[in-house]
Parts: sequence; structure tokens; C-alpha cells
Amino acid sequence: MIGRDYSHDDELRATKVHVTQGESHVSTDPNVVMTTVLGSCIAACIRDPQAGVGGMNHFLLPDAGDGRGGSGGDAVRYGAYAMELLINGLLKKGARRERLEAKIFGGGKLFDSLSDVGASNAAFAERFLRDEGIPIVSSSVGGVSARRVEFWPVTGRVRQRLVAVDNAPQEVRRPAPIPQPASNAGDLELF
Repeated sequence: MIGRDYSHDDELRATKVHVTQGESHVSTDPNVVMTTVLGSCIAACIRDPQAGVGGMNHFLLPDAGDGRGGSGGDAVRYGAYAMELLINGLLKKGARRERLEAKIFGGGKLFDSLSDVGASNAAFAERFLRDEGIPIVSSSVGGVSARRVEFWPVTGRVRQRLVAVDNAPQEVRRPAPIPQPASNAGDLELF
């Protein structure tokens, strides 16, 4: 569908699949649009354009620090596991490894007080895909904004909206004490 204009009707017919942290979804349905919201996390959108299959993952950290990508229930938070899960899901639906292409999003630095986890996530995703021989055909990583990403896995279409993040320091105030009426000796007050 080269040169096809996307209409509002296409979006109304779309079946939205929200991909949350630790998840990976794959589809061959042309009406599916995968969505996610990212801060320092990364979403990899990978597809095989000839097979008409694509998918998205969403991960929190590059790896568990032990080189294995985590274990048990914690593994879903890590990039190595999320990338393998997505690629294997694509292959099961008929994709061929040599035809895969990727688009990556996220990796923002939303808070000055924290280390730049987003940059580490982006570097991991780029390195992983390079090592696997999967070309990155586009990316939007880094910066100081969160992102709302929509990915049509069959066509490869992506729409990204930057989300303003108010990361200005907030003053924390304790509420003023509420004056209590004088109580008589022996009274018991229950809350």
C-alpha cells in the first residue's frame, strides 16, 4: 500500500492493543494498532514487511546485570527477554529473520535526579538489534519528553506524540494540624 493515505475511518476501524511494561504482542491483522506510553522505557516495533507480521514490546531495563536478562517473573522487565520474546513471536507467525526491520522509541530522561536509565535502554536496544542483524529503519529516543506511540504492525506505520512532563521540583507541605476540642478525662475517641 505504497502512497496510501490513512483516513479517519481507518483509525475508527482499528482494534487497539495496549502494550504495557513487560509485554510483547505480535499480529498479522491489518486492523490492529498497538499503543504504549513511554518515559525511560523502550518500545521496539519490529516487522517483516513481506510476511505482513509485526509486533511491539515494552521494557523497563536493559538487563538484570547478570548477563542473563533476569529470571522467573522478573524477566519480563528486561530488554534481552523482551526482545527475544518479540522476535520469537514474529518467527512463529511466519516472519523471516533476514527480512525483519525495527523502529525504536522511548529512552527519555524525565527526571534530573535519577541516572539516565533511558540512555542505557536506548543503547541496549540499538546494540541488541545490530548484533542480531536487524536494521533500525527509524527511531526516536532520548530527550526529556514522554511519548505516546501507536504502531500498525502490518503496514509499519507509526505515530508518535510527545507528552509534556512537568518534572519541576514540587514543594511538599504538611497539612496544618486540625484543632481538637478539649476532651473530658476518661473519654475515648475512635477514628
